[in-house]
Amino acid sequence: MITGRDIIVMGIQAWDIEIGSNCKNIASEMAKNNRVLYVNPPMDRVSRYRERHTEKIKKRRRVQKGAANDLVEIGENMWNLYPKTLTESINFIKNERLFDFFNKVNAKRFTKDVKSAIDRLNFKDYIIFNDSSMFLGQHIKTLLKPSFYVYYMRDYLTKNPYWKKNGVRLEPKLIKNADCVVNNSTLYTEYGKQFTEHSYMVGQGCDTALFNDAEREIQIPKDLRSIPGPIIGYVGFLSSRRLSIEILIHLAKARPDWSIVLVGPEDDRFNTSELHEIDNVYFLGSRDASQLPNYIKGFDVAINPQLINDATMGNYPRKIDEYLAMGKPTVASATKAMEYFKEYTYLGVTPEDYVELVEKALHENSKKLEEERKKYGLSHSWENNVKEIYSRILQLEKVSA
Repeated sequence: MITGRDIIVMGIQAWDIEIGSNCKNIASEMAKNNRVLYVNPPMDRVSRYRERHTEKIKKRRRVQKGAANDLVEIGENMWNLYPKTLTESINFIKNERLFDFFNKVNAKRFTKDVKSAIDRLNFKDYIIFNDSSMFLGQHIKTLLKPSFYVYYMRDYLTKNPYWKKNGVRLEPKLIKNADCVVNNSTLYTEYGKQFTEHSYMVGQGCDTALFNDAEREIQIPKDLRSIPGPIIGYVGFLSSRRLSIEILIHLAKARPDWSIVLVGPEDDRFNTSELHEIDNVYFLGSRDASQLPNYIKGFDVAINPQLINDATMGNYPRKIDEYLAMGKPTVASATKAMEYFKEYTYLGVTPEDYVELVEKALHENSKKLEEERKKYGLSHSWENNVKEIYSRILQLEKVSA
């Protein structure tokens, strides 16, 4: 454990982001025993114009003008900083030297605001935890001089066109410069080890209390109870960039006696897909995150039919922990990240694999297997995840002392 320290958490996601965030969960856990400053990414010039009508940008404009506080207490031992500085949008610059020059200018502007917050909070000997900010992050260690600098990788961002343009060149430099790199995937860990010996797999957490059926009353919803079993279910955003519509169609047609239940919002391709024309496929729509355990409880088998590509290969699928924490037999695509779960899940590649593995999962399920899955899934709490991060920091601080 690390206790009584000052920790600065920064990255590419703001505290007021509308979706779930690993970085926010980690920061909240760290704040239980330390003082934590969560720094939002600065507003850039293009976003200020394009998103000028959103409350997000309006709020940042108020901060810029001094009409709203830039430093806000958001919990015990925890503050959120809205940087006042406007950074230049520079990713269109093709010349590498010119990009690097303006990137450093942006970093200096940004860290000036962070230093102001550090002084006001009287932070000393602070640890910086950088969640994937590979551009501004190039200069954080030099400009802010932390006692320890951690870089966190939770996505293969350099496969994304925006980050790929300069990230393929710059991220390895940041990794080499960091005191430690922590990752939620074996794929990212192996990538990091190309540039530093201090690249570690630390797994990930989930809200285990929400999915612990033994500690809270979880009731199967009425709309799910009316659907005939066995129920083969999925919860989450139905994104055609990440999920295989082909696997779902094949699964539904190959076994019309199974009910394929999909809980979550759909993108356009899902909304217009053949799945809506198949009688044993049920789209239940978006549900509040607090309701997801109720739906998972009603599944006979839980699935995660991901496409296997650069975008998904290393992604840690949080929903697998949620499925396992509730003891559900789970069938998923055999990505690199799923090697972490191979002892507790059924992994396949093709649509035919899914039919065979779901059949096997239904046939083999038992109370003993359910308890083993629950134990494994519930062990992946944010508390344990942060403890693993701490252990790497403490190990390396001891070596350098």
